Amino acid sequence: MREVFLREIPEEIRRRNSLSRVTRDDIVTTQRILNSHGLAVPHWPVEWGGKDWTPTQSHIYASELQRSSVPQPLAFNVSMVGPIIAEFGTEEQKRTFLPATANLDIWWSQGFSEPEAGSDLASLRTTARREGDSYVLSGQKTWTTLGQYGDWMFVLARTDPDAPRKQQGLSFLLLDMTTPGIERRPITLVDGSAEVNEFFFDNVRVPVENLVGEQNKGWSYAKFLLGNERNGIAQVGTSQRVFADLAEASRGIPTETGTLADDPQFRASMHRSRTTLLALEATQLRVTGASASGKASPVSSLLKMEGTKALQELSKLRKEAASQDGMLLDTETEVASDEASAVAAAQYLNQRKLSIFGGSNEIQRGVIAKTILGL
Repeated sequence: MREVFLREIPEEIRRRNSLSRVTRDDIVTTQRILNSHGLAVPHWPVEWGGKDWTPTQSHIYASELQRSSVPQPLAFNVSMVGPIIAEFGTEEQKRTFLPATANLDIWWSQGFSEPEAGSDLASLRTTARREGDSYVLSGQKTWTTLGQYGDWMFVLARTDPDAPRKQQGLSFLLLDMTTPGIERRPITLVDGSAEVNEFFFDNVRVPVENLVGEQNKGWSYAKFLLGNERNGIAQVGTSQRVFADLAEASRGIPTETGTLADDPQFRASMHRSRTTLLALEATQLRVTGASASGKASPVSSLLKMEGTKALQELSKLRKEAASQDGMLLDTETEVASDEASAVAAAQYLNQRKLSIFGGSNEIQRGVIAKTILGL
């Protein structure tokens, strides 16, 4: 894996990824290189381009990928919709979508969250009414990350509004984004980027053959998908790489009494982060071990919550280390002392989202209280 990650993936792509400046083309190029070496979807079944790896093998793969600063294969494709289609889709859906999904010939978007249904996803209001050979989709989705690039979207919609429980009556649909009746509006974030979007659906017709699995069983498929998403958000390998980069950089940052690496307060913060990362690595192995036994581990909620907090803390330390160079700068027209400092504030601001998406940390605390502590 290291041979491919460090020799086959262009160094400039890995550098941009370390600065959170990776482009669409970088993601596509990387995933296609990985796919040519059988490393884009190794956790998929062998018949669809994977290696049928165990959870432990997949854990090692993800950790090495993040530590090498290689852009991760598009999660919407490889960790979300791909496994759903492989597990629950028809043979025709598998043949049509899985090879193109693995090679990023199709860029998938996630159509789950709504203005009043984020962490409480089961409260969604977007409807899909069956009319003959089509579902008529109406409603709104929001916070759609990188939706501006999407060729297709997997959508969770309400197909039975009279179901007795809100988790019932939901279906999982595949939507061609060139279908008439779709409007996209970008959302500008606090760091100045526009990586998320909102979509409006006005009587959009979705062919019945684009239903995945059974009608009104979509909540089961969504839970399967969200478990994969939550484990990936922790990004322990990324935090380990950021920690190593920051530790090295601090030795070259002068202060009144020496370097930043010698500052007692900074050293104390770094030691706390290092201890947290050691605990997270052990926790990740616990979650991986539970997955290997075929059981979903509620500890994944703890991993998501503490993993995102660790990455946020490291981004805070990087911003503080950058000092006056850590302003929001357009690095194409202005120059800081180094490129990492120039994007430190943008990274800090952008990573505030980590404790919200994928199930907010408040929701994770509730899960922990109920399933682990028995409260």
